[in-house]
Amino acid sequence: MSTQLGIGSRVDHGHFGKGVIVDTASEFYIIWFKSQQGTKSISKDYADLKTIEEVEAGGSSEGITIADIEQALSNILDQRLHEMQVVPIGPKWKRGNMILKPGDPTMQSKEVPIETFFHKIVMVRDRLRVMEQKINAHKVMTDDEKVDLQQYITAIYGSLTTFNVLFKETHHQFKGMSTKD
Repeated sequence: MSTQLGIGSRVDHGHFGKGVIVDTASEFYIIWFKSQQGTKSISKDYADLKTIEEVEAGGSSEGITIADIEQALSNILDQRLHEMQVVPIGPKWKRGNMILKPGDPTMQSKEVPIETFFHKIVMVRDRLRVMEQKINAHKVMTDDEKVDLQQYITAIYGSLTTFNVLFKETHHQFKGMSTKD
């Protein structure tokens, strides 16, 4: 890495993954890595440190201030809050139970709070969305391969439309393949 990166630059390390430069020294970057939940000193000459987002190195040698940390944390929280939506369950299902009754009358039924089941459904939906994003951003897959996998995900969404009745708001629901064009 030939350019000098400034505090706040986002990088990708071959072993530690994605991180943010929180301080610089003459020979090293101090980088906070999510995977480590802490910082590591990485040589500025380390060849496998890829720049994701560059912040210009300033002429000032002062370290990070509390205000810098607060601003960085605020930015991160803003990004995460936009990614993680609260998905409300339909009011008629609140405090309800789902009863799974076996065909064999000698076996015991299973009762599950609908809100617990709904939470699991929302987690499946969110993980499918992340998978879609990862497929679309994949650097090695061809467009045809991406489309092929995307069709499987759309079919999965279609299989899950049965559970749309649980969602309070229609824009949170599963959408499968449409026959309308």
